[in-house]
Amino acid sequence: MLGLEYFSFADKWSPLFLAFMLLVTAAYFLFTGPLSSRFKDHAPVSAGRKTLFVAGMFTLYLAQGGPISLLGHTMFSFHMVSMAMSYLMATPLLILGIPVWMWRAFDRVNPFKKLGFLTRPVVAAVLFNGLFSFYHFPVIHDFVMLNFWVHRLYYLILFIASLIMWWAILNPIPEKDKTTGLAKMGYIFLNMVLLTPACALIIFSSEPMYATYSDPAIWAKAMGYCVSGDTSVLLTKFGGPEYFGYLEPAVDQRVGGIIMKFFQEIIFASMLAYVFFHWYKRENKEDDPLPTEVPPGKLNQA
Repeated sequence: MLGLEYFSFADKWSPLFLAFMLLVTAAYFLFTGPLSSRFKDHAPVSAGRKTLFVAGMFTLYLAQGGPISLLGHTMFSFHMVSMAMSYLMATPLLILGIPVWMWRAFDRVNPFKKLGFLTRPVVAAVLFNGLFSFYHFPVIHDFVMLNFWVHRLYYLILFIASLIMWWAILNPIPEKDKTTGLAKMGYIFLNMVLLTPACALIIFSSEPMYATYSDPAIWAKAMGYCVSGDTSVLLTKFGGPEYFGYLEPAVDQRVGGIIMKFFQEIIFASMLAYVFFHWYKRENKEDDPLPTEVPPGKLNQA
């Protein structure tokens, strides 16, 4: 299916990355279970919160180590699916999946407190969307895809930037969450706007922008990130990425831009509705006058 049958188990499932993700997940259950007493103000973690964390780890693994990661090196549309899963789905799930008392413990020893200004809503929005848009300039994208350690580093930076961006919306530490509901809604809308130019550039381009998905030689070199051995064999065997593509490169590129924008709109629109509901509910609760008790004598007089 989609050419996956031509690749080995290791190519499709990245066993080392899988082992790392399983170790992190095991550590999470260890520290939220038997070792939770080491944390101040620890409390039992609900099954729902644990499910959110596992879902976040599973989503991140599929996007960065599973078949979707491999497909993202053969089709631009799957590359954008991987981006959306990694930075718009996995990160908020992970933030919500970690209990408040664990976040407080991290905050007490946080070595990056001097960089706290990065969590300011406007700064966080510009940081993530700027890095994402910069990455999708053709010359930058192709350079990152062709250099293994640059690829790893840039994706890590993007992941951290996405955590900071989502933190401004989902800040799980009540006493640290100073952003009002109305400000959060404006912040969500700002994020929706900032990513639009990059997506529009990709969607409305009439020619393939990325050599990684249109030049066979560059594609084969980029495949070295997820396929072991001599990748030049791929050229002899398949000829280029078009062998796996169900769409022409230019069309595949447009579909990728649409997919990213669709994911963003759906996720942020849902978050906007969630924030608005809770803000409206809280405001109405604060505005409701407290019921006053009528003295019995007054009631009889009435």
